[in-house]
Amino acid sequence: MPHLLDGLRILVLEDEFLIAMDVEQLCRDHGAGEVVVARDLGEIDGRKVATQFDAAIVDLMLGGTSTLEFAAGLRETGVPFVFASGYSDADEIKASFPGVRLVTKPYSGEDLVEAVALAYGRGSPS
Repeated sequence: MPHLLDGLRILVLEDEFLIAMDVEQLCRDHGAGEVVVARDLGEIDGRKVATQFDAAIVDLMLGGTSTLEFAAGLRETGVPFVFASGYSDADEIKASFPGVRLVTKPYSGEDLVEAVALAYGRGSPS
């Protein structure tokens, strides 16, 4: 079976250290070429994301700060992404970001990888 994330450059926005490490390893195990973890929005230059990354995994809150504005920027620049969060108001996310998958914590690694692959246009919905 081919790796769903083969060669992709993935940005992971996650402020919980152990989860970030797990997601990074999960992406690498599924073929990602590069995985960059940011625990704070200040670590990322939003203007360069589209040229540096193929896809992103975005936690809805980083250290108490909403990432929705950053996610809107991803959408505007055409970077496919998924939300991975314990945030529970899925209706608000669906209304603001139609077509963007919210993978809720705790999630399985396979669910997350499949969501990223589908956002990028690989794989097929189950």
